[in-house]
Amino acid sequence: MKSVVVDKVGSVTQACALGQELRLSSEIPAEEGVIVVAEVLNNKSSYNTLELASGRMAKVVKGDIVVGALGPRRALFGYSGHVPSALKPGDVIQMLNIGGVMGICDSATADKGKPFDCRVLGVVLQFPYLGERIGIPARVGYRALDFNAPLDTRGVPVVALAGTCMESGKTAAAAAIVARMRHRGLIVDAFKATGVSLRRDILAFEDAGARRTMIFTDLGVVTTTGRTGPALTRTMLTELSAGKPDAIVFELGDGLLGTYGVDAILECEDIRRALTGVVLSANDPVAAWGGVKLLRERFFVEPCLVTGPSTDNQVGVEIIETQMGVAACNAMTDAAGLGDAVIAAIGLSTATPLAAGAAE
Repeated sequence: MKSVVVDKVGSVTQACALGQELRLSSEIPAEEGVIVVAEVLNNKSSYNTLELASGRMAKVVKGDIVVGALGPRRALFGYSGHVPSALKPGDVIQMLNIGGVMGICDSATADKGKPFDCRVLGVVLQFPYLGERIGIPARVGYRALDFNAPLDTRGVPVVALAGTCMESGKTAAAAAIVARMRHRGLIVDAFKATGVSLRRDILAFEDAGARRTMIFTDLGVVTTTGRTGPALTRTMLTELSAGKPDAIVFELGDGLLGTYGVDAILECEDIRRALTGVVLSANDPVAAWGGVKLLRERFFVEPCLVTGPSTDNQVGVEIIETQMGVAACNAMTDAAGLGDAVIAAIGLSTATPLAAGAAE
């Protein structure tokens, strides 16, 4: 066991409330969620920041001692990689996302450049036994995921945001919906069900007015899959519903055909029954057409609205509404209209008019 002073602590570790001085062990379990410390070995001119546990973004430079967690990533954009089968101090791994997920990089998109190489220093130790200096490897999350978790929404209306792929505008749309619900006097909780650990999206939900938020990392999962997605969704729906909000809004990170488990979630009949409304975010009219077709024919879900870049002007809106028979609205140019349309679609049109003093 040795001590080390670190420069930056990645947001993936937030639940552990780590300080700047940590105790390390050289015996590293090479498993998803294990928290490690590493030295950054190179500089980057782009994709060169780390989301800290505070939510702030910090530039990373060569020589920084950073804290992250082992995990895989299989992303359409950015870096993809895996957890090594074994790991020891001195081994070099890569930073796979800006939340601090680390592993062996398998591929990268050209616009992100080469990832940060990181020399492993050790695994972070926590000391859960009062009065004893017995350290155990630290892991992400407040508690472990229960794969047998029940689903009970207690009748709370639920809105899901699904996308045709990454970066299709899901988070912006979800935040717009949350904000409008709050303006209409509704209490809203929100969560992110799938993706790779990064708190930026749920922070956006909080900024929009969500009373309470959750993310899969809270349950010890760094990167979601078809195996973990359904249990994560059931757990977070049930937990947030217990607080009796007027509505729950959640984002399905990645796309309908991605690797993070969106398809596995929508294939679960009990989860589909819990969804009051599904909003599709699409990059272009062809993506919108394919996304609507997938929702209807594969998942037996009728979307209540299409948004995203495909609705950036009236031409896209008219194509979607005419050829797909689904209402369309843009989250950036008509956030209030998007929120009102969703409120009406899920049967909450009795919500109060715009709160006094709130801007349209």
